[in-house]
Amino acid sequence: MRKTLFLIAVWFLGTCALSLAASQKAIDTDKSRMTVRVYKAGVFSAFGHNHEIAAPIAAGSFDEEKPAVELVVDARQLRALDQDVSDKDRAEIQETMLGPRVLDSQKFPEIVFRSSHAERLGDGKWAIEGGLTLHGQTQSVRVQVEGQGGRYRGWAQLKQKDFGITPVAAAGGTVKVKNEVRVEFDIRGK
Repeated sequence: MRKTLFLIAVWFLGTCALSLAASQKAIDTDKSRMTVRVYKAGVFSAFGHNHEIAAPIAAGSFDEEKPAVELVVDARQLRALDQDVSDKDRAEIQETMLGPRVLDSQKFPEIVFRSSHAERLGDGKWAIEGGLTLHGQTQSVRVQVEGQGGRYRGWAQLKQKDFGITPVAAAGGTVKVKNEVRVEFDIRGK
């Protein structure tokens, strides 16, 4: 009798695990992308640059039934895409962004988002809250999402200072980047 109950319990747990795994989908990292937009500020902001940064998604999964998501970005792979600057300036922007003044990507190589709550806002629209770990600090963020059928787009506003990052400034602070950055994403399942 004990053996039969044990086998039934194993079968039940196995069935539940398969059911949970079936609702989760891996993110297609080749077809998904994330972009970070950093905007200029300051008295002489006309001499500064807005920055567009490509943030390739290294791994992740989502569950359309829950809904839930987990994303991992390798901070060392972020790339400055700024078109209105010289190659030399773009290289300097890249070095500053990845270096100890901003992301310190050698010390903090992963950026991770894990959802904790989702609120349906309408057909194919959600507000998803979760923990974002960036620069070694985890903060709660709210992400606006829309989509269906394995493709989701959205955005979130973040403040660099919330993650222990001091926005870059030059020329005595007359040219700087804003504390707020916008993160946009286009996620597709496999």
